[in-house]
Amino acid sequence: MDDTIATSAEALEAEAMPRRKDVHTQETSEAGPAALTRKPMKQKSPAEWAYERLILYIQKFEETLDDEHEVAMGMTGGDAGVLRIEGMGYFDPDIITFYGSDPSGARTQLVQHVSQLNVMLRAMPKAVPQAPEPRRIGFQLAKELEQDQA
Repeated sequence: MDDTIATSAEALEAEAMPRRKDVHTQETSEAGPAALTRKPMKQKSPAEWAYERLILYIQKFEETLDDEHEVAMGMTGGDAGVLRIEGMGYFDPDIITFYGSDPSGARTQLVQHVSQLNVMLRAMPKAVPQAPEPRRIGFQLAKELEQDQA
């Protein structure tokens, strides 16, 4: 809990700052400037609501996977293909971002407006077949969300 007392001008400025959140299966430097990760004291944006609900869907989907598969998402409306989900984030008020790689290993990033959100979760063989454990992004996203809310 933050015990800092803010002036009314500081509180209004904090409310106006856009929020951004990203969680990845591996450490990256894509989190963005600290000013963009500040969380104002107002109700959740459409992006944050979508982000939190997607975490639940991904976790439930991962519970059905065996140790040889990881979660990915299929793209619709074009030939963009499949993205192995290695990270997910949001940028207030209305953008959801998926980070990952395609089946050939190329880095990919999907930036999508919440009004266009259409995600098909798919099972894909592990990126590194000899790895002892599959990567479970849903677990990491939920853990990060719990830490944020504590």
